[in-house]
Amino acid sequence: MNIVVYCSANSDLPSEIVAIATALGRWIGERGHSLVYGGVNAGLMHATAVAAHDAGCRHIVGIVPECFEYRADPLCTELQLARDLCDRKSRLIAQGDVFVVLPGGIGTIDEWISTLSQLIVDGNVKPIIAVNHGGMYSQLVHQLETTAASQFSRSPLVASSILVNNSHELINKLNEINKQ
Repeated sequence: MNIVVYCSANSDLPSEIVAIATALGRWIGERGHSLVYGGVNAGLMHATAVAAHDAGCRHIVGIVPECFEYRADPLCTELQLARDLCDRKSRLIAQGDVFVVLPGGIGTIDEWISTLSQLIVDGNVKPIIAVNHGGMYSQLVHQLETTAASQFSRSPLVASSILVNNSHELINKLNEINKQ
């Protein structure tokens, strides 16, 4: 299974956030799944890759825009250079079986919403799990729910992301999906 992870590439993040990324990476590696991510050697991206690698993950796919090639994570067993951020998003979405959204900035939110939009257009139902640590995404999820219930939305899938609050809930949800 290809697990696509969207997350921050910022450094010096709180240890409890890094612990969530580490738990996710460990889970991916221990189960023999593939990690597909933004491929940058920093922040939660790198923390997830290190944990996956250390837990035995054999396929770590980094998709990096050409302009950021110098930031590519050496842990990638497959490095794909994308033309730009839009190309990167398309490749991430195309390769994913399950999507995990860790805390991040506008780029992370953009990837999440783009994935949700593309899955709706394609008619694919693939799990998107968002880690709402400290209420990070509560207002966004509320907006998605409001949109899904409105006359403007064509699909209830707008609000289909699965919200979890911590690494324990994330791993439990991934284990449920893994059994299906």
